[in-house]
Amino acid sequence: MAVKIDGVEPHSRAEKAGVRAGDILLAINGHEITDVLDYRFFETERNVRLNLCRSGKEYSAEIVKPQYAQLGLCFDTYLMDQQRSCRNKCIFCFIDQLPPGMRETLYFKDDDDRLSFLFGNYITLTNIDDREIDRVLKMHISPINISVHTMDPELRCKMMNNRFAGDSLRHLYRLAEGGIRLNCQIVLCPGVNDGPALESTLHKLFDLGESLLSVACVPVGLTRYREGLYPLTPYNRETAGEVLDLIERFGEQFRKARGSRTVFASDELYLMAERPIPPLEFYEDFPQIENGVGMLRNLQDEFDWALEELRLPEQPRKVTIPTGEAGYAFLDSMLDGLRAKCHNLTIDLVPVHNDFFGGTVDVTGLLTGVDIVGVLKGRELGDAVLLASNMMKSGEDIFLDDMTLEELRRELGVPSFRVENTGEALAGAIAGNYVSDAPRHNPYEGAGQ
Repeated sequence: MAVKIDGVEPHSRAEKAGVRAGDILLAINGHEITDVLDYRFFETERNVRLNLCRSGKEYSAEIVKPQYAQLGLCFDTYLMDQQRSCRNKCIFCFIDQLPPGMRETLYFKDDDDRLSFLFGNYITLTNIDDREIDRVLKMHISPINISVHTMDPELRCKMMNNRFAGDSLRHLYRLAEGGIRLNCQIVLCPGVNDGPALESTLHKLFDLGESLLSVACVPVGLTRYREGLYPLTPYNRETAGEVLDLIERFGEQFRKARGSRTVFASDELYLMAERPIPPLEFYEDFPQIENGVGMLRNLQDEFDWALEELRLPEQPRKVTIPTGEAGYAFLDSMLDGLRAKCHNLTIDLVPVHNDFFGGTVDVTGLLTGVDIVGVLKGRELGDAVLLASNMMKSGEDIFLDDMTLEELRRELGVPSFRVENTGEALAGAIAGNYVSDAPRHNPYEGAGQ
């Protein structure tokens, strides 16, 4: 294998060693380089010997550097390879439920173990072989995020519409036996992998031992665009409560046996069951907050801390905050603390019905520009509209329906700002002290599985 070098950083160690753009990287210290994992792993050494090729002639470059210091080579893609796409046809796949006509990148399903380590994406293990598992074990790439869904091989094949999905669970056992730390995800589908099936899955995950860091149980998301897809129904107050009881029972068993709760339900399930979000200490070190586990409780804790030293506006100020219907009541109660502290502030929290996806999706992160404008236009919006950053594409001010933040500003006719998803950023933006309006870029924000 060989990788073409797209560029060399000025004044870098590689440039000083004579490496040029257009050269072919063959090996580092005798190890073939196939992608970013190989490159990042083997460039950490103090003494580095690069085997390269220029104009058909092989040559080598010797570099001595501090351990872990970078060489300064740039490649055409971050992965130095093509991104691996998903081979499954999961019955719950959200991407299969997207309407036509959206930007092309939204329809790409990634299932790449390299992105799991580098960016926290979840993988199903159906897209890798034993050789790749050997490499993960050799490099001790950890943690890895796994979409498990069920530990029943036959049911896993059915849920993923992949006859190899059950057999791929052997990779999970190999990773655990090799000491690779695992974060697992279970997308719960009513009547399919909950109830006794979930109980069996959690028992088998427990048997993975100390390698199992955490398990997040999240409810399936359903849109109106499900024609021809597997018939699924959403959770309701009663069924969400039943699955919560099971998850919390196992969490308590894990806590007593290992000192950590390990198994958690996402905030969505508590909202669906109309139950209070658990207290801060319940979530321990928030191992799956990016999966919506404890996100609301963490937001409130950060918000309450920010209020202690928040510089309040001297003049009357009004802000409007659109939000998903699911978390409206929780957020409105959270904001009461600031309302009580500063009577100069008017905070209008507005629940937005998600017509774009058919009204069955009610989380803030999946709101679109057109639905926000439809609810807010013509309303007295005050001094600013504040928008949660997770409504927009990572690294860009663009909503799921391709409306840009600037277009939304023009439609509403008032300043509208992207606010990072922290309690401190939200409190500050409401008070007018600062607004986090600079998106952070993740080049591989894959939709995951």
